[in-house]
Amino acid sequence: MPHVFPTTESAARGRSATSASRPGAGDGPPRSALVTGASSGIGAAVARRLAAENWRLVLNGRDETRLAAVTAQVSAQLSARVPGRAHGSAVAFPADLTAPGGGPSLADFVLDRVGPPALLVASAGIGWAGDFATMPREAIEEVVAADLLATLHLVRRMVPPMAEAGTGRIVLIGSVAGSLGVRGEAVYSAAKAGIGAFADALRYELKDAGVGVTHVIPGAVDTPFFDRRGVPYQRSRPRPVSCERVADAVWNAVRRGKDEVYVPGWLRLPTRMRGVAPAMYRRLAARFG
Repeated sequence: MPHVFPTTESAARGRSATSASRPGAGDGPPRSALVTGASSGIGAAVARRLAAENWRLVLNGRDETRLAAVTAQVSAQLSARVPGRAHGSAVAFPADLTAPGGGPSLADFVLDRVGPPALLVASAGIGWAGDFATMPREAIEEVVAADLLATLHLVRRMVPPMAEAGTGRIVLIGSVAGSLGVRGEAVYSAAKAGIGAFADALRYELKDAGVGVTHVIPGAVDTPFFDRRGVPYQRSRPRPVSCERVADAVWNAVRRGKDEVYVPGWLRLPTRMRGVAPAMYRRLAARFG
């Protein structure tokens, strides 16, 4: 059974198909969102950003203590809104999405609690750094399970009810490592590349269903991610961006119905160079890493 941290409840069932790909558009009652990886980093920042816009939130993470703290913070943020307006809400559902039953139990909880969400932000993930030849088999499986498979399985459970409702947006948090490949992060790069391809393919499938798909591609982000993977961020450039900056990019993408967003925006340039001049790109990448 999940530990639920109650807040002020408000109905958020009525949505129109005209705002399907842009669930952040308009005022009206609080809209519902599911955010995974919300116990810290990008997911927690996204939760706070959506709370600033008065959303009804279901927050997921596998660290129960940290998730409870984020949920309490977001709940206080929502309660402080202008009196007389319907308040959003926040509940926590701690679960490891790589564990058997983790994703299905979360999906069932969300559908029972708020119905098909207007927004799903999949930001849960882990990293591992080091030479691929020395990477333990268990670590390979854990990274692929957390960064790719868990997201695929959760989205698979949420797509049918969202498509039936004819509304919503799915935001997949990728990484520039999935677009360019990063030395010492071969498996992480592979998993995030899978997220990018999945975003494109799913977008084509859902284009007539009223459900949009956004792929957010950050570079290095100043979160506990690097400490938890066992190797701190050691490059002098590019400097890590704040998780709040990524959360702002997520919100702007949702509000404007964007398909793809790089954070910071200049990261799109090496990606384009890789496509237009692959030989030159590989020479530069081999030299500068």
